[in-house]
Amino acid sequence: MDLSLAMTIVEMTARHWFRGWLGVVIELGVVWEGCRAGLGGGEGLNHWWTIWPTCPSSRQAQSEPTWPELLGSNNWEGLLQPLNLSLRRLILRCGDFCQATYDAFNNDQNSKYAGSSRYGKNSFFHKVMLESASDYQVYCFLYATAKVDIAEALFLHSLSREAWDRESNWIGYIAVTTDEVSRALGRREVYIVWRGTSRNYEWLNVLGARQESAEQLLRPKAWKKMNPDDSSSSDEDENVPKVMKGWLTIYVSNDPNSSFTKLSARNQLLAKINALRDQYKDENLSITLTGHSLGSSLAILSAFDIVENGVTDIPVSAIVFGSPEVGNKAFNKRLNHFPNLNVLHIKNKIDLIPLYPSPLLGYSKTGIELKIDHRKSPNLKDSKNPSDWHNLQAMLHVVAGWNGKDGDFELKVKRSLALVNKSSAILKDEYLIPGSWWIEKNKGLVLDENGEWILAPPSDEDQPVPEF
Repeated sequence: MDLSLAMTIVEMTARHWFRGWLGVVIELGVVWEGCRAGLGGGEGLNHWWTIWPTCPSSRQAQSEPTWPELLGSNNWEGLLQPLNLSLRRLILRCGDFCQATYDAFNNDQNSKYAGSSRYGKNSFFHKVMLESASDYQVYCFLYATAKVDIAEALFLHSLSREAWDRESNWIGYIAVTTDEVSRALGRREVYIVWRGTSRNYEWLNVLGARQESAEQLLRPKAWKKMNPDDSSSSDEDENVPKVMKGWLTIYVSNDPNSSFTKLSARNQLLAKINALRDQYKDENLSITLTGHSLGSSLAILSAFDIVENGVTDIPVSAIVFGSPEVGNKAFNKRLNHFPNLNVLHIKNKIDLIPLYPSPLLGYSKTGIELKIDHRKSPNLKDSKNPSDWHNLQAMLHVVAGWNGKDGDFELKVKRSLALVNKSSAILKDEYLIPGSWWIEKNKGLVLDENGEWILAPPSDEDQPVPEF
């Protein structure tokens, strides 16, 4: 698979070418009247919530970034080299939200519920064992569908005739800080989390690298300005924002025959964001989108969509991991047009996925990059497997100890080494942690009253339920 992945990317490119204390207290949520700079839910409310009796001096206040600055209002200037501790924790939190989509996803095609979340909204964070799970609540699940070739490459469907849904997959969720945490912070944090794919890298071949006009994401006035003649050849115009067709297809496709995707993932998201803005209209809102791999592309695409279509009065940020490229130069120019929209891309230096699709095919880098190198960690094997270079938990481990390309690797936050091997075996053998250890007990089989081993159905609270 090592060589095949590299060859896949090369072949596709060729084919398409020819086609501290202050830190601890402030970073974790110090709130005082007029001075709010904390992070919500870093280690659970009882651990991170500390009241500073007085407002810090102006010098102290300037030494820690504000919440908007952590979300990129100043393009993360001065926060990446060295990596600010508050930002480090925020990145790790987003990564853990992404990991939850992998941990909860039912990828057993023998199950009637393959392609859904194993866990319902009410107990989701507790069942994936998210740190500080009680600080957040899942507001809704998101579902996606796509045409046959893309669906077969990226989605999983049950082999059962009694499947929960024949065409749709669970693709992510929206979460918010709880009322208690929001009151403590003085703001309501909204997180939109997109799931990556559990498939192998064959999806690269299926999706291809073809670009498509982003017209359906643009406001009519903006589109008219970019394409005044309403030209049918806009796909050939370099000044027109274009995105990869595969990402767009997943985002905008719907299935009228499905209870879960009668609305596209896009329309589900926009409807829920409007409802959240109405529900919390008297609170300070921020929206953070996150994802890994395929999920990161959807996070960037949807962050752009949200702001392009009216959410310009609150911070909107995408913090993504190992993202493929999303669009052309015109798309990124339009994205950078919005001052409240920012993208931070955490990228492993030798990861191959962010190289796809190639700039030779008309793609342009999106956002600010935080480049890390997993080879700096003394805890990881010198793996030659490209899947390990792209592994989310390995990236999060490196973020936890990253001190720059010239600095020594040293963990700055407490994070279990065992997490690295959740879905890989890249942790050194001396730590005695089995590889790919996050699995369902007995693969979901239970012994019934007749002495038969059967796949247990989800409990009532974990059954997939349409959101619309």
